Amino acid sequence: LISRADNFPLMAIPFFMLAGEIMNKGGISQQIVNVANTLIGHIEGGLGYVAIIAALILAAISGSAAADAAALAAVVIPMMRKSNYNVGRSAGLIAGASCIAPILPPAMPLVLFGVAAQLSITKLFFTGIFPGLLMALSLVITWKIVAHKDFANSPKTVFDSKEFFKALKSSVWALLLPVIIIGGMRSGVFTPTEAAVVAAVVALFVSIFVYKGMKFR
Repeated sequence: LISRADNFPLMAIPFFMLAGEIMNKGGISQQIVNVANTLIGHIEGGLGYVAIIAALILAAISGSAAADAAALAAVVIPMMRKSNYNVGRSAGLIAGASCIAPILPPAMPLVLFGVAAQLSITKLFFTGIFPGLLMALSLVITWKIVAHKDFANSPKTVFDSKEFFKALKSSVWALLLPVIIIGGMRSGVFTPTEAAVVAAVVALFVSIFVYKGMKFR
């Protein structure tokens, strides 16, 4: 048992968990939700779609369903409650959307499976992209049906391009994180384990020096 656990690729798991926790505490999750909200928050049941898109982006950084659920619940649920969304239904959506994280790279279960079966973790990661996107699409379709039925009280606003580009500019660093992680692994610049460390370090740098949601203390 000990010899199987003494495996370098397994170090990816605590580092991706650390990256997810830093995102939640450092304001990165909030930035991702903000840009999604300015893009599609104005449509019928828009905050539901915001939660799904944010879950997809967060899943590509943390690989942890628990981390994603914690981030989305803390940021999106208060917004939904304020806009008279059904809180129970909103919580159910976030729970479902968070389940994308164990499928989409960098999914932690795939790290464990790769170590146990002696398979390439990088290749396993890339086999998870299509199923993860398919899960997100199924949630979008389901939410559209729900929103059309009982979201007449959703906020009636219009798309504001100025607000969107302002939010996009502010969230550039947050949106770059999944590009750095997946792009780095795809190009062979670093291994999944190194990608986890890079994710944690970049998230820490952005949280402290860019968004200033964290302090060294």
